[in-house]
Order: sequence, then structure tokens, then C-alpha cells
Amino acid sequence: MATLQLAGCGEKEEVVVPVNYKGPLAETTNVETLVSDSARLQLRLTSPLEQQFENGDMVYPKRVKVTFYDKPGKVVVNTLQAKYAKVEKSTQLYTMRGDVRVANVPQQQTLTTQELFYDKLKRKIYTDTAMFVRVQTPTEVLTGYGLEANEDFSRYKIRRPVGTFTLDQAQAQGK
Repeated sequence: MATLQLAGCGEKEEVVVPVNYKGPLAETTNVETLVSDSARLQLRLTSPLEQQFENGDMVYPKRVKVTFYDKPGKVVVNTLQAKYAKVEKSTQLYTMRGDVRVANVPQQQTLTTQELFYDKLKRKIYTDTAMFVRVQTPTEVLTGYGLEANEDFSRYKIRRPVGTFTLDQAQAQGK
């Protein structure tokens, strides 16, 4: 609390000015959160630091990884990774930023971008239409702007594709 003293006519009056704290209410290190349904693991979230705010939102300022499992909860089907993430409690919207990587393990395809949204309620992954995306499959590399995908990244659509290369062509360009 901040205190302000006013002096006038020899009298001292104290006025207390409230300070609105906007920082986290709690911080947890080495977080591992498991989400299950009917005793079946659906997803696992891990991060070195989790910050919880008054409105229930969570922020992961030092890397985050979300792992999705198949219906029985045994096999990894997809992973999301980023340098930063925020989860809005009211909408269950995950905003992930900084070296964002999505990997569909069974189909061996990966997505890289700088910002991505995961809507847990709609079970969709998407980017802004202006966000550059790169998808690599076992045989080709697709690039473009804007992406919509289902939660397990088994089906996706690039809004404005700008290139499709075979994997050999993409590797030759990178050299």
C-alpha cells in the first residue's frame, strides 16, 4: 500500500491510495498437469513455470509442451510445443507463441510457426491468416499463410498456400 501525507495548517492527514496488483497469484515450478476423462488420459501439459492469475488464466512464460493421447489414453497422437503459452480459463483458448511446433506422431507430420491457437472446446488448432506456416510430411514440405486443423493434426488446411516441395527439393534449398 502506498501512503500519501498532506500537510496543511499544521495538520497531517494520511490518504491511503490502493495499489491494484495485476501479477500472478501463484507460481508453480516443474508443472505436470494431466487431463483425463473416464479415467483415460487425454492430455499432459508440462512446463518449467506456471503462473496463475486472479481470473483463473494460466501463463507459461518458460516453454510449454502439450501431449495428446488416443481414446484409450495409451498412445501419443500429437504434441504442441512453444516458448510461451497462455490459457484463458473462460474460453479454454490456448495461445502459443515463439518457435511453435506441432507433431502428429502416427502420420509423421510436423508444423512450425510463430503463433498458434488451440481451442480446447472446439478441439481445433489454428493460426491467424497472416501467420506463416510450414508443414512437413514424410514426402513433402508445404508452406503458406494461415492454418486450420483438427486437434490431433491429422487433417489440416493451409489458407494461402505458397509452396509445395518434395522433401528432397526442400532439403536442397536449405543447403
